[in-house]
Amino acid sequence: MAYTNDVFSFSAFDPSKFTESFRDFAEKGATQSREAYAKMKTATEEATKTVESTMQSAQAGSVELGLKAIDALRTNADASLSHMEALLGVKSVSELFELQTSFFRKQAELTVEQAKSMQDTARKIVEDVAKPGKDAAEKAMSTFKAA
Repeated sequence: MAYTNDVFSFSAFDPSKFTESFRDFAEKGATQSREAYAKMKTATEEATKTVESTMQSAQAGSVELGLKAIDALRTNADASLSHMEALLGVKSVSELFELQTSFFRKQAELTVEQAKSMQDTARKIVEDVAKPGKDAAEKAMSTFKAA
């Protein structure tokens, strides 16, 4: 009695084919792991560069904004001191009112100019700080679209 169709027979199992299949599977897994690691490493390096660029832009922007604020304070202090000197030379009440009115008008105009300048600088800084992140996000999205 021959049992050639026995499903539990080891004669149908070829260990060399199993070893070869396992080796192929392991090599493919190792290759995929290396590729995934390389992509992750590249993404991490790019993210680090983006953060560094963002921080440099933020630092430069805060310095620029601080210098503008100091300049505005200096300008306002100079104008106030000049006004005080002019007040010391007043000879009549009408001259006092005219001097005060002129000073307040000039200060209001100057304040509006300074506010616009600070606002423009702040907008530029926000754009500069956001640009690296925006560029990185666009690059990442284009990578996902391409894949």
